[in-house]
Amino acid sequence: MLSLKINQKNLPKKEWQPMSMLLSPTVIADLKLKNRIALSPMRTYNVQKHDGILNPLHFAHYGARAVEQVGLLIIEVTAVTPDGRTTDDDLGLWNDEQAKELKKLVDFLHSLGTKVGILLGHAGRKAKDATKVVAPSAISYNDEYSQPESLDHAKIKELQAAFVAATKRAIAAGVDMVEIQGGEGFLIDEFFSPVVNTREDEYGGSLANRYRFLQEIITAIRSFYQNSLWVRLSLDEYVKAEEQNKISEWQTIGNWLKRDGVDCISVTTGGLFDKGPDYKYEGWQVPYAAAMKEAVELPIAVAGMLFDSKLCEYILETNQADLILEAHVFDTNARWVVESKEELEVTSEERL
Repeated sequence: MLSLKINQKNLPKKEWQPMSMLLSPTVIADLKLKNRIALSPMRTYNVQKHDGILNPLHFAHYGARAVEQVGLLIIEVTAVTPDGRTTDDDLGLWNDEQAKELKKLVDFLHSLGTKVGILLGHAGRKAKDATKVVAPSAISYNDEYSQPESLDHAKIKELQAAFVAATKRAIAAGVDMVEIQGGEGFLIDEFFSPVVNTREDEYGGSLANRYRFLQEIITAIRSFYQNSLWVRLSLDEYVKAEEQNKISEWQTIGNWLKRDGVDCISVTTGGLFDKGPDYKYEGWQVPYAAAMKEAVELPIAVAGMLFDSKLCEYILETNQADLILEAHVFDTNARWVVESKEELEVTSEERL
């Protein structure tokens, strides 16, 4: 685990300037945003008909965040195939009926004055309710999960095409950005791992080979989509160093993403193994974002218990990240953005 560069208790005493980076309009990865606050794509597990289609609860959930003046709403991870869901209660975007409801949601959120993105993914070996679980190699997530089938070349191409098809549906629905789930133990993250991916073909072995599955998806998407394209990565799996990619290897992947046309990287940790950090504290994932930002000339978004607006401001001012991803703070405080304005002493002229 990286050493923490910042700690809420040890923030330097300073005068907070009226012009807040957190709350000022900005441009991140070609998106004009009203502020640097984004809703992290957290799953609601509320597709009760198991059809992957949005329902009224999703409209209420995301609509509330828009009313609360969140600058960018990233819709929860949405599966590109039926067996790509972690559970049958997850959203999907593998058919046009799902896309039709997505367009209604996007139009609704746009009418409330916010930008909208979507996180597209495949759960791989973490697809607990799948009829056929697949992964780069036949290694299960834990004893409670089925052993996956190792993907053959035909299935790899089929899944890559599913990402492309879902991206086209998302674009048609009017989203402002598309994010690919490359972290948190999902399928692409499994390809990255030297432990979970034991393949001996062109999709396994070297770091470049383990990156290839995602690279080919990005290349295909960039052949028709020139707007904001993001990737989510998890930079620590909380296992022994020799059992996971080094930070320097993640930085290499970050530079490959920039080379291949990605506009922003969302930094998280964990998810690949049934393990987590020994403890969590406000900003515990920020050092990983800072490490990526030091090596890669791309905007970096970061999440991780960022409840204190002054801590968020400090992260931005010290150039450790460019966008703050918030999630659970809104579960308990619908006025968080308003209170942040008061805490950061934003003047009336600068209110959004």
